[in-house]
Amino acid sequence: MLEVSKSGFGDYQCNNAMSLFPRIRESATNLGNPNAVGQAIADNLPPSRIVESTSVVGPGYVNIVLSSDWIAQRIQDMLIHGIESWSPILPVKRVVLDFSSPNIAKEMHVGHIRSTIIGDTLARIFEFANIEVLRRNHVGDWGTQFGMLIQFLFEKFPNGEEAANQAIGDLQSFYRDAKKKFDENPDFKGRAQQAVVRLQRGEDRYLAAWKSICQISRNEFDLVYKRLNVELEEKGESFYNPYIPRVLEELTGKGLITESKGARVIEGRKPPLIVVKRDGGFNYASTDLAALWYRLNVEMAEWIIYVTDVGQQQHFHSVFSAARMAGWLPDQKEEKYPKASHVGFGFVLGADGSRFRTRSSDGAVRLVDLLDEAKSQSLAQLIKRLTENGQIAKWTDEELDKTSEAIGYGAVKYADLKNNRLTDYKFSYEQMLSDKGNTAVYLQYAHARICSIIQKSNKDVEELKMTEFITLGHPDERSLGLHLIQFAEVHAFDYSFIEAV
Repeated sequence: MLEVSKSGFGDYQCNNAMSLFPRIRESATNLGNPNAVGQAIADNLPPSRIVESTSVVGPGYVNIVLSSDWIAQRIQDMLIHGIESWSPILPVKRVVLDFSSPNIAKEMHVGHIRSTIIGDTLARIFEFANIEVLRRNHVGDWGTQFGMLIQFLFEKFPNGEEAANQAIGDLQSFYRDAKKKFDENPDFKGRAQQAVVRLQRGEDRYLAAWKSICQISRNEFDLVYKRLNVELEEKGESFYNPYIPRVLEELTGKGLITESKGARVIEGRKPPLIVVKRDGGFNYASTDLAALWYRLNVEMAEWIIYVTDVGQQQHFHSVFSAARMAGWLPDQKEEKYPKASHVGFGFVLGADGSRFRTRSSDGAVRLVDLLDEAKSQSLAQLIKRLTENGQIAKWTDEELDKTSEAIGYGAVKYADLKNNRLTDYKFSYEQMLSDKGNTAVYLQYAHARICSIIQKSNKDVEELKMTEFITLGHPDERSLGLHLIQFAEVHAFDYSFIEAV
């Protein structure tokens, strides 16, 4: 069933007649062409108060016109019971959403924007449907890089804890300096590797340094999440470390882990999934398997969704495959829960079509700088418009600041969400902050105009909601009513969007 783009052809259209005709051509029927098949479909539709009329045109297109009274009743029900009454009913009660997930000791950059925005949007969609959502920030807070950072910290500030904390406040510079020394100084590299061992043993001094680095990163991340109005609960790689041995033991006991070139792997997909490296260390796969096990068995999630770039699709499908082989997840062909899904997305590009980077090309654009620029440009445009229409004197600095944030941050979010998530898109402040076309700014101004109309009407909105009977006498009223009730269809489509990889 398709929505009809031209009102003269009804509200919806069924095109099945053309695909059905070749299948029944040889059967003992008098349906000699697709149009006849379409007419048979229309004639056999059961009576319904939803449908006002049907007609068949062309090569079997069945056009359907909905009852205006039914549309009006749907809107009436929504006004009385709230928009929540239109939310779809899903066979799950708890979902884990794994999104954003930056690395500790590194600043969030433009590469994190899509995971953060798409993940938060999916969480809101599920929450609207009264599903409990566990928003998980799987930060990279463990691994060999921490030996490098801790050893660099100890050698640069052997006695000054306060100076050390101040130094790692500039995370980007601190990480860059430590990495440079790690790459250029073999002796330091050896000491850093030993620092990892001492951290993994749980030595107090090393744990304290690790916690300090993590907390400073966490504070920086929280500032960005606050600006984007995104809520997350951190459960990083280190949280799942204690579960890795027991998970690998279970998989070994089920005969799923084999030796291969000194490493331990799970066969089943190509390339095999490495779960223990040749040096005996764990990796992303072992951590992700432990996290998946925990989410299924401890958090009791019925749907686990990972929001990352498309480049990680193969990795997650290998992890899911291993989980199915272990009996943690049902077969992919079965429509059963629990299940796991990967929601992939394309990259953010610059105006020239290359990866979006700083002008000096020293790395990806920092997310905080991107948000600052969006706010700055939206503020400049806002002041210009208010000055031109003589309204600037009525605005306080605080109002200008809050409004420019709402416009700027909203523009960044909407520019991401309006694009096909599976493809790359070009980032353009000029386009996203335009007040024309399909932009957040246009939508925000349309909403503001609607609010202004309501305010000037001097009508009690709550009283209007209790209107006993709605009529859709004008064609524009009916068109608006039809458009409004399609909200439920769009919301239901959002869930198929999750699986579209």
